[in-house]
Amino acid sequence: MTNKEEQALAPSVAVKFIEPEDIHVAASLLFQAYRADPLLIEILNEPNASKYDAKLRALVRQELTRFGKSGQPILGIYTEDNLVAVACAFASHCEIEKSFGWHWRLTLMMGAGVLQTQQIIDKERTIKAQLRDLGEYYFLSFIAVDPHYQGSGYGHYLLNALDSLVRENDFMSGMAVFVTQGSQVNFFEAHGYQLVKDITFNSVSGDLLFKARTDDLEKAL
Repeated sequence: MTNKEEQALAPSVAVKFIEPEDIHVAASLLFQAYRADPLLIEILNEPNASKYDAKLRALVRQELTRFGKSGQPILGIYTEDNLVAVACAFASHCEIEKSFGWHWRLTLMMGAGVLQTQQIIDKERTIKAQLRDLGEYYFLSFIAVDPHYQGSGYGHYLLNALDSLVRENDFMSGMAVFVTQGSQVNFFEAHGYQLVKDITFNSVSGDLLFKARTDDLEKAL
């Protein structure tokens, strides 16, 4: 992360790639943030609350494993060495089947279900098809802030850090995200994200948003 971003935070707060030992904390934050996500509720299709939680935890674990093994960025905000917010983005050239093959699919199917795994893959393919004219880009898969720290601006810090991630990779055209709730749309639009297309998966509609790279003035010079 840039010095400018770290100076914008309190002295005890830092934005950086998360430490390996904090993966379990990141999984917990993501589970809490996405437990009521309409699309995941639709995809996992589990009326039993405890079984739904188990499937969601399996999905989060596998996605974090996918990010870790492929070297995709997992950014975290630390306050006094405690992880309080996390964001996961993957490069558009990262293909599920080519990068992770049968082992990733099998493990996810065992935890979340066969149909559910295929729907997750179909969702990613559909989104990539809508963004194919943008060249190489990052896609923000997950973003979460510890409930005890919400309302303190950490989500905004994460989006600023993601802007830096794009700027630091010259071949990336920007950052995309798919959101299903109005408050999320407002949050991202306030940071310069623009609507690409409304997309419906099964019975859940959402907005595919994209923010083009904005290079720093000093980099342009």
